[in-house]
Amino acid sequence: MSSSVSFTDLGVPANLATVLAGLSITDPTPIQAATLPDSLAGRDVLGRGRTGSGKTYAFLLPLVARLAASPRRTRPGAPRALVLAPTRELVGQIDAALRPLADAAGLRTQTVFGGVGQHPQVRGLKTADIVLACPGRLEDLIGQGHCSLRDVEITVLDEADHMADLGFLPVVRRLLGQTPTTGQRLLFSATLDKAVDGLVRQFLRSPKTHQADSAQSPIATMAHHVLHIQHEQRVPVLLDLASAPGRTVVFTRTKHRAKQLAKQLNKLGVPTVDLHGNLSQGARTRNMEAFHSGRATTLVATDVAARGIHVDDVSLVVHADPPAEHKAYLHRSGRTARAGAEGTVVTLMTDDQVREVRTLTKAAGVQPTTTRVAGVDAAVLRTLAPGERSLRGGLVADAEKPAPRGRGTSGGSRGGAAGSTGGGKPGGGRPRRRKPAGGRGQGQGSARRTSSGRPHSAASFSSRAR
Repeated sequence: MSSSVSFTDLGVPANLATVLAGLSITDPTPIQAATLPDSLAGRDVLGRGRTGSGKTYAFLLPLVARLAASPRRTRPGAPRALVLAPTRELVGQIDAALRPLADAAGLRTQTVFGGVGQHPQVRGLKTADIVLACPGRLEDLIGQGHCSLRDVEITVLDEADHMADLGFLPVVRRLLGQTPTTGQRLLFSATLDKAVDGLVRQFLRSPKTHQADSAQSPIATMAHHVLHIQHEQRVPVLLDLASAPGRTVVFTRTKHRAKQLAKQLNKLGVPTVDLHGNLSQGARTRNMEAFHSGRATTLVATDVAARGIHVDDVSLVVHADPPAEHKAYLHRSGRTARAGAEGTVVTLMTDDQVREVRTLTKAAGVQPTTTRVAGVDAAVLRTLAPGERSLRGGLVADAEKPAPRGRGTSGGSRGGAAGSTGGGKPGGGRPRRRKPAGGRGQGQGSARRTSSGRPHSAASFSSRAR
């Protein structure tokens, strides 16, 4: 966002603005600019913004600023601020963003989530000013007498809609009920359904509501495409989409399929990790670190496991299995085109999924370019730039014009599927195997996308790739 308004103009203390500047964060995003004046003033805030819109700093900045200015001291086992999030990964990522701010203000933080031993968490709770937690483990530790919420001055609910989807609302209500009614409460969500609205009515007092970059806001930098394939083309097409340098996230509906696809892509030379509910916390942490660092360039994940994950420079999201409903499509797709960056979303669709995918994308407010893929022994040219109606390179027969659905709301709604430059070679040879390559920060990612953010070139493969 380009804005003449600075963080200090919005009321952020100078020492915290300096921390942000050191992280090259100087311009507030729309959701930050909208909510910070109210949240810094101590008002309850309901903020709606899509993934990647900057919600994390929108609540961390007022939390740290107000806690640092408070005259109260933290008592053992009684934190003064609480952040609730639906997944362990998201808790860790919020904590990583919080640490520099907390250090500047002299505040101590502690993460709380399941899947790991509780003893380090119990020790940390004795001195923590701020607790960032998944609801289940926190309630368990409270029940054991290791933590009390009686002193909480500020409570944050992040990804409230995801918590509702995951069935966490009963425990969230119980936890909120243990915090003082006089405390400030900030609720952030990409969507506001009936379940989230119930939380707002019960726990927020005359909240100031702000909407910016909501889940169905136009995202001019995100291009949406559907590849109409036969079932036997799934793995070869996925291989081709994932085989160039850069970061790709592939979504599946089941844990078994995520594990299977990750194994197949690794065998075919694409460094891949998986993320699903069957993994231990140690394995999840190792896999995410490999993806963050660039040792793995593709992540295959289920919806539940990947919710709330924030990874920079994801240029391509592939729905290997179309999601069950449109909110999941929007949340999945939000892994790319974050904070103004460009990205591409590709959905794989078989004959029996045509009606399902059309209904899904219509409900999501996007009008993708749909292209029929012809044959296995050829490459998908990954130049998915707007303006043309065919994918060149031999794999694609012709593009299917989407049925009229009114005006689209995303960047991919007006474009075709292929650019006019570059080309993939017809298949027939071995699949190109690549060495593990880092992300853009390691000098590799730029080879994957053109300056427009679209995919640049394709791998070729043969039927033996299956």
